[in-house]
Amino acid sequence: MLFRESATSVAARTLEGSLAALLAENFRHKHSHQPGASEVRSWKHSLPALTHALVEAGLGDVEVMVEYGLPLTSKRADAILAGVHPTTGEPSYVVVELKQWSEAHPEDEDPLLCRIGSYAHPVLNPIEQVRGYCEYLLSFNGAVERSPESVAGVAFLHNATESGVRALRSVPETPHGRMYTGQERGAFIDFLRTRLAPKPGAEAADILLQGKVRPSKQLMSVAAAEVRDREQFVLLAEQRLAYEVVMSAVRKARHANHKRVIVVTGGPGSGKSVIALQLLGELYRRGIPALHATGSQSFTKTMRKVAGARKPEVRELFKYFNSFMQAEPNDLDVLICDEAHRLRLTSANRYTKAELRTGRPQVAELIDAARVPVFLLDQHQVVRPGEMGTREQIEQAAAELGVDCTVVELDSQFRCGGSDAYVAWVADLLGLEGGEPTVWEPDGKVELLVADSPRELEDFLVARRDEDYGARMSAGYCWKWTKDITPAMRSLPADVVIGDWSRPWNLFGDRSLLGAPPSSLWATDEAGFGQVGCVYTAQGFEYDWSGVIIGPDLVWRTDHWVVDRTASKDPSFTKATPDAQIDRLIRNTYKVLLTRGMVGTILYSTDAETREKLRSLIPPAPVTDGTADPV
Repeated sequence: MLFRESATSVAARTLEGSLAALLAENFRHKHSHQPGASEVRSWKHSLPALTHALVEAGLGDVEVMVEYGLPLTSKRADAILAGVHPTTGEPSYVVVELKQWSEAHPEDEDPLLCRIGSYAHPVLNPIEQVRGYCEYLLSFNGAVERSPESVAGVAFLHNATESGVRALRSVPETPHGRMYTGQERGAFIDFLRTRLAPKPGAEAADILLQGKVRPSKQLMSVAAAEVRDREQFVLLAEQRLAYEVVMSAVRKARHANHKRVIVVTGGPGSGKSVIALQLLGELYRRGIPALHATGSQSFTKTMRKVAGARKPEVRELFKYFNSFMQAEPNDLDVLICDEAHRLRLTSANRYTKAELRTGRPQVAELIDAARVPVFLLDQHQVVRPGEMGTREQIEQAAAELGVDCTVVELDSQFRCGGSDAYVAWVADLLGLEGGEPTVWEPDGKVELLVADSPRELEDFLVARRDEDYGARMSAGYCWKWTKDITPAMRSLPADVVIGDWSRPWNLFGDRSLLGAPPSSLWATDEAGFGQVGCVYTAQGFEYDWSGVIIGPDLVWRTDHWVVDRTASKDPSFTKATPDAQIDRLIRNTYKVLLTRGMVGTILYSTDAETREKLRSLIPPAPVTDGTADPV
């Protein structure tokens, strides 16, 4: 929040011309950069329209909170009005979205999106925008979670006429989302009087600002049904142990004010994410505040899509590791950090404001945020410089903070057909745990094949898809990735070129284009086949058949692997990244790619000597279930 005062005081500042300068100064102090021109214009023109309406309504004592920041997000409401409800006498809040538009029209007949003449891109209908703010506030601020009727939302388009924005009313209006134009100023004033009494609102503002930031019980109840009841997971052996260890720690934390860190380690497919979801659903069923977080856009967005398919509000329970820089200590009972091998050294990035660039380790922020922080990880999946999520590092961070730490190791795994032998073979192949490459001995649980060309690899996967298997192709990051793709293009750029065969990388960004899904859904959307995935889109997912292209960054020479950093196009590798670290990260990358397949994996290397080595390690074998050996 930038500023709060009574409506009368704010109106006085606008008359003397000091309000915009004051807000700009507060903005620079809070965000460490200048406010945008559109924000300054809003402070100069829209806030006065609001405060003058309040004063005229006799509501000059109502508290106005300007640029109110929504919890755990960078989104800000233009203003929240805090006061006393005229009927109940209880705290009452009005979330206000201010627009200077004179007219707006639906985008392609879709009333949820609207087109403004001076804007390059369509924007969300303000009715829906303010409704979303209200629902988010109710979901994450403990002061209002039990009284949704205490919050109302309104968009005030003070420059607009009814005819100029009439089409926007195709979106249904509700108590949390309604709209008034400048032509309806009288009706807007009447609405404010139905929500706020002519009494001081400072106490109500204090209550809202002091509300605990946590998921509401109503939201957790919805999530319990959407997460826990959607699928019935059966936890086996160490999975059940890890689950019970966490639940025991939660009970102790609640009854004895005891804090404990839980670390769950396991290889690919060992059930870490299954445990995370089972815990999340059970915690919500019991009404215990908890959040799920990862460091992966693809993983988090997929979780939001799956868990929030029927209830969009559930998506807000899935956060990123850097969402907790300003979290209050122990506000949450449980924070489930899945894919914790993606932890960064710090949460700061180029967009982080100066006062938050403390250099504090990200792991310390996450440990502080909850009474029971849970970290689920596979340290052989660290694939990018700056990632640091190992068991030892988390244990050390807990010790430095004086917090007890319990470690649970998952030995079993359920990816790769449940073949422990295959996972161990991959680790030996890549020399990740001190082993040497060995000849693969088929165990009847997973198929392993070598192709002579990328076309042969793709044709094999196409045949498996014709048999109703899922399949994806992925590759080491050895080809440049065209990211500036527009709908005007006839097809996706074929960046991955090997001889006379070429295919595009998966899309970059959050939009679906030219029939391809956004990057975060490449692994789960059927339309993802036909593009080559990279480690960042494949990590955390699985599919029936996996085709892996080993690029020129990892080649076999005589009796050992050679990592060629010059062959990598990964922009996260810089001149400052040590050779030894790049060596490890590239090997980890292929470990991730080689352990995505549930039924089987087919390999191809762009290097002839490497293909020969792979052929010596992977003997031809008949393929079960009606599939055919490509060799």
